[in-house]
Amino acid sequence: MTARGVAQYVGENQLASGGATEGGRPKFETTAEGSGTILGTPARVMGTYWSKVMADGSLYGKIPSQGVTITQDGDMGVYTGGGVGRFKQQGGVSFRGAIYHQEATGKLAPLNGLRLVFEWEVDGDGNAQFDLWEWK
Repeated sequence: MTARGVAQYVGENQLASGGATEGGRPKFETTAEGSGTILGTPARVMGTYWSKVMADGSLYGKIPSQGVTITQDGDMGVYTGGGVGRFKQQGGVSFRGAIYHQEATGKLAPLNGLRLVFEWEVDGDGNAQFDLWEWK
């Protein structure tokens, strides 16, 4: 696997709702927003994802076409993806996974068709960091 850093975002993670269950397992929906750079361009990322607690305590999460990347110039791309994670001992969560942009425009157009792997770290206070790399 070859990785090349393409983006880094830092932001706040806000719990949109929680306490739902699916198949008897807890399921949470989270909305997050942050700013940073992608492909060297300042941008904001916003997304809603859900996480389901698995039998072993790990997390399975999915971003069901509800993520958006927007540059300061108005270029935009919608992304979908998923990953696996865990709760941290100090609070917060840690996820690893992949996202895929669709219909990205302007400076974000090179993201179309790329697999971007991510690290998503949220601390106990809700501070988050989202790092992306191209997976070739």
